[in-house]
Amino acid sequence: MTVEETQVVAEVVIPQEDPKKVVEESKEDVQEDCKVKEVEDDDGSKPKTVQKSSSYKEESNFLSDLKEFEKKALNELKSKLEEAILGNNLFKKDEPKKKEKEKSVNKEETEKEQEAKEGEGSEKQVQEESEKNEECEEEKKPEVAVEENGEGIDKDISIWGIPLLPSKGAEGTDVVLLKFLRAREFKVNDAFEMLKKTLQWRKESNIDSILDEDLGVDLSSAFYMNGIDREGHPVCYNIYGVFGNEELYNKAFGTEENRKQFLRWRFQLMEKGIRKLDLKPGGVTSLLQISDLKNSPSPSKKDLRLAMKQAVGLLQDNYPELVARNIFINAPFWYYALNALLSPFLTQRSKSKFVVARPAKVTETLLKYIPAEEIPVQYGGLKRENDFEFSTEDGGASELVIKAGSTETIEIPAAEVGATLIWDLSVLGWEVNYKEEFVPSEDGSYTIIISKEKKMSSAEGAIRNTFRTNELGKVLLIIENSSNKKKRIMYRYKTKKSAFF
Repeated sequence: MTVEETQVVAEVVIPQEDPKKVVEESKEDVQEDCKVKEVEDDDGSKPKTVQKSSSYKEESNFLSDLKEFEKKALNELKSKLEEAILGNNLFKKDEPKKKEKEKSVNKEETEKEQEAKEGEGSEKQVQEESEKNEECEEEKKPEVAVEENGEGIDKDISIWGIPLLPSKGAEGTDVVLLKFLRAREFKVNDAFEMLKKTLQWRKESNIDSILDEDLGVDLSSAFYMNGIDREGHPVCYNIYGVFGNEELYNKAFGTEENRKQFLRWRFQLMEKGIRKLDLKPGGVTSLLQISDLKNSPSPSKKDLRLAMKQAVGLLQDNYPELVARNIFINAPFWYYALNALLSPFLTQRSKSKFVVARPAKVTETLLKYIPAEEIPVQYGGLKRENDFEFSTEDGGASELVIKAGSTETIEIPAAEVGATLIWDLSVLGWEVNYKEEFVPSEDGSYTIIISKEKKMSSAEGAIRNTFRTNELGKVLLIIENSSNKKKRIMYRYKTKKSAFF
């Protein structure tokens, strides 16, 4: 397989960055690059938090943090942009409209000359009309002074709601310009041309109004925004397995018109994601992207390949540096072969952005970047769709490490009679023995079995259960690890007071 052929395959599954930028995060890479460390109690058994990856940090957008050559490039780009906007040279001139305008003016002048020749109207009327024309020309003179080629100067040009005219001094202008500079390795001319092409594309494609469009197609099962990561980046999910459904596949790629709608829908989602960002120095200025390759259609499907190839090209050309990290999960075997072939062509910057996780490592990998309460239950986290029990106000989930051959107990206090206790629990690793009990505080009362002992594996997803208290006591969640490897448990709980007490 040639490099060109592998790029075509890669384009099917990479929806945002350059198709060459793929790298597998091996076990050694995880330990060296990510350095996920557990903060333990004195007994070394109960980690409270997990530190985020040391390499997972957005580059600073504060001017004081930039290197000298970066500051110089930014100032040069701002100067070129200012000159282009004030000189009305940022966009391509609409030649056909200009010619039509000239034809219309010439036609009017010809008609007036014809009327004069035919003697229509008195000499006085002709003179009055001439005077009026002169007055109109005088009125137009100030406007012409600020126009070029008959087009007005737009000083309010913006992108993603951020004004681009540097002299306006908008807080986010530098942030946006730095994205284009970083995408072109701080080569000013290349970054300027990229920005011009992006603005032209947005203008021709009416991207600024795309959020108000009803596209008539629902692809929310394939692409959607859901939650935030540990750094506050909004998370975008791309679920390619849903296109195994023939009806949805045809709806997205069956005809040329469908493919156009698919592209527009994908751009609309990207614009929605950008709306969640804070494009200012110190703000969250990019997304985290997760691509689930489980049961994804074969790369040989022509319609899908062509649509994704086009989407990849347009997204990478017009949304630079808006994805902080790309995580590919449930990667099939052929993906690793592709990765091995492409790795020699990758820059270190590209490698730092891409993570590939095989099916057995999905939850473990996601937890390095996303807290458990923000990971959907289908990926081993605790987040449920339309969850009315837990919210961000309830705080984050706790984590517990259970050593090999040991048992740990999570206690949930039942301090009020008539209250309802609610809890979520998920296990990371192979199966454990799990049971739930209620132990009353009063001596002589009997222990209540809430859930009998059973084997529990990560494949089951998170457990949610409730218990209404009729007396004071505590709920015990008992987890036994009989294997020779440690297990990680994510859990959370809350007390819901009864309205009748």
